[in-house]
Amino acid sequence: MIRTLCICIAILAAPALAQELNFPAGARQISDRTSALDSYDLPTGVFADGSVPSRTVEGRVKRLTWRLQVGSSTTLQILAPLRDQLQAQGFEIAFECEARNCGGFDFRFGTEVVPTPDMYVAIHDYRFLSAARGDEVLSLLVSRNPPDGYVQMIRVTPLGTQPAPPLVTEETVEGSAGLLSDLSGTGHVILDDLHFRTGEVALGEGPFASLALLAGYLVENPSTRLALVGHTDDTGALPANIAVSTKRAEAVRARLIEAHGVAADRIEAQGVGYLAPITSNATPEGRDINRRVEAVLLVN
Repeated sequence: MIRTLCICIAILAAPALAQELNFPAGARQISDRTSALDSYDLPTGVFADGSVPSRTVEGRVKRLTWRLQVGSSTTLQILAPLRDQLQAQGFEIAFECEARNCGGFDFRFGTEVVPTPDMYVAIHDYRFLSAARGDEVLSLLVSRNPPDGYVQMIRVTPLGTQPAPPLVTEETVEGSAGLLSDLSGTGHVILDDLHFRTGEVALGEGPFASLALLAGYLVENPSTRLALVGHTDDTGALPANIAVSTKRAEAVRARLIEAHGVAADRIEAQGVGYLAPITSNATPEGRDINRRVEAVLLVN
């Protein structure tokens, strides 16, 4: 398992997944949309006079999202420790608001938000802040869909400057390694950080921490295999959903083989469409949760 933890540290330190914030154990990074050169309209005040006031900034733009288990915690309880970490790193909070004071619906749809299922925002239950450290700026958006909480960070680093080194601590290592604990303990785990564009079966560019962890686990446990199982929501006919879920599972299998060197005979891919939901499909949020790929442990 030492090798597996080393893989985890390497992932956390990689530029594409660099995390400057520490999250509680069980948090999962859902998406990473990094642009080498892009612009971002950083909100600087609440919705007023028909728009959200903003400042356009240019540079390397990182758009990251996380999902974490929060139970009955409030959005302030989610945001406060992250805000404290930013201030400890030298960021100054420039603007902060709570859903009603921000402008509710108008602010939510007047600022940039990563699309679902990678980010979820409850119109009446979110908080936002923007901060700066020299020429570097970022924003945090947090919301809840109990028992889950969602965090979005958009960070802009001007060209020619380098962000502070990521914090790699025992807590972040344990948080990522929790995926392996779940796999060993229950025999299956949801790969929450995978990203598929809506209606597509091709896996996003990544890299994805979960896949490197699975590859390391297979190296450390040569008597095991994995089944990758794709799931969908209940939109559409069952045959079409089974086809989509199978192709997504096969895309994950291909990535493990091609990018992580896993032997083809140690992983299989199947799709079950909407036959195994983990929550109700009656709401958009439920459908987002049900669209997933799981890894199932197989012992030889």
